[in-house]
Amino acid sequence: MQKRTKLILAVLLPIQLAALQVLKLFPNFIETYYSTGIFPFLSRMPRFLFGWIPFSIGDIFYFLIAILALRWLYKNRKRIRKDTLLYFTDIAATLSIVYFVFNILWGFNYYRVPLHQTLNLNTEYSTEQLIATTKRLIKKSNEMHRELGYADSVKIDLPYTPKEIFNNSINGYENLSKKHPNLKYSTLSLKKSSWSLGLTYMGYSGYYNPFSGEAQVNNKIKTYKFPVVSCHEQAHQLGYAAENEANFIAALATINNEDPYIQYTGYIFALRYCVNEIARRDIDLYRELLKTINPGILKSYKEMRDFWESYENPFEVISKAFWNQFLIANNQSNGIKSYSYMVALVVNYYEGKPF
Repeated sequence: MQKRTKLILAVLLPIQLAALQVLKLFPNFIETYYSTGIFPFLSRMPRFLFGWIPFSIGDIFYFLIAILALRWLYKNRKRIRKDTLLYFTDIAATLSIVYFVFNILWGFNYYRVPLHQTLNLNTEYSTEQLIATTKRLIKKSNEMHRELGYADSVKIDLPYTPKEIFNNSINGYENLSKKHPNLKYSTLSLKKSSWSLGLTYMGYSGYYNPFSGEAQVNNKIKTYKFPVVSCHEQAHQLGYAAENEANFIAALATINNEDPYIQYTGYIFALRYCVNEIARRDIDLYRELLKTINPGILKSYKEMRDFWESYENPFEVISKAFWNQFLIANNQSNGIKSYSYMVALVVNYYEGKPF
């Protein structure tokens, strides 16, 4: 690129940031013209192009970008002192292009209308409502555990391969779209990440690549969370950028799946959120409620907890802190920790409705 072009692109980076601060004041515009307008078409194109490929194109893309970036930094290391202004102009120009493409392909979804508004749900709920919903989830989870043919004390392992779970995940979205047309999912592009070990050390169960349209799932989490994480990443593919909203949609998609094993994972996923919220409000009640949950379900929770604890490392803290700040910068004021909103969606969505 010529110096003039680089300078223009570099100047456009702060302009983009300022424009987004204005754009977030118009969520209805984003919802109408982007999230439910051009985005469904934009998101299906890369899924159509890369979804059929058995390995992750996005993982390869990120690897090559990292290599090229490191190569550029090494080759231009002496320019930091000799040509400081142009050195940082080059970096800013590149970031400007990447940020623009990111927002066009997906990032504007961070500024769409909150899910509770499109579903006409309250964001407030009382402790009594929380307790009632939690007890219903406990009853339903225990019943499903037994209906699947397992003793109360036995931890249920899913009898499916990752590929079978990926293929089965569409069924939940098909059923869900009958009630909520915006949640219609087509053109599967859901894959095991080639960098699952790296994701594990960073503390992530999966991620969505907005440049390739692929949803990546950490292949090491072969527990009850696998179907939920798959549906969570599919929710991102549908344009639901907020982590708490994607979690809620994942719960709905698994609970509405016709496969009883996948349904079960959805119920105990939603239950874990509600029980943890009760622990934050009333620890004694939390301990009492734990006694009413089948031990086999609690073993699934422990398995997941032990899995993450076995990979704890200092880099995970740094990675999570960076991602938390990224979410806050992109209109997610609560960052990673947004448990209460997820619980509010579950409580208010299912109040007065049968499971």
